[in-house]
Amino acid sequence: AGKTTLVKMLIERDSGIRLSVSYTTRAPRPGEANGREYHFVDVPAFLAMRERGEFLESAEVHGNHYGTSRVWIEKEMAAGRDILLEIDWQGAQQVRLLFPGCIGIFVLPPSVEALERRLTGRGQDSADIIARRVAAALSEMRHLGEFEYVIINNELPEAIADLQCVVRAVRLRYAVQ
Repeated sequence: AGKTTLVKMLIERDSGIRLSVSYTTRAPRPGEANGREYHFVDVPAFLAMRERGEFLESAEVHGNHYGTSRVWIEKEMAAGRDILLEIDWQGAQQVRLLFPGCIGIFVLPPSVEALERRLTGRGQDSADIIARRVAAALSEMRHLGEFEYVIINNELPEAIADLQCVVRAVRLRYAVQ
């Protein structure tokens, strides 16, 4: 749907937002660096971290494990910073239980065909993986109603403007002011 692109653009435009870098068991894609896009760990290390309660949330997505560092989140929150988690619906459900005031934003592609074109155009995944990701996206869309905001990423400039509007609106809530 372009979630990573939107997140990157938002972070570049708003220095007040800190991006949580998740842990994952998936292999790095070309150009990815450990600690920048993800903290890449093997399955035994991930499972041990989860067992020790080091994750705020964790989920298995597309056959790989993902998790958000509880310690990092607690430190950033104590410092009063806005934090962005780029997570799936499973992780969002877990975070919502711990932080009922958090805001969920679901990013959608304009169509399934557009999603297939984007995934194919990246040139990073096989046809089988793309088919699995599209099927997973369709399944994930059943959870749209759990999120406060939905952004349809049809035109990137409009989608990033929408995302910036959501951030601004959240910051202007009475409870925040």
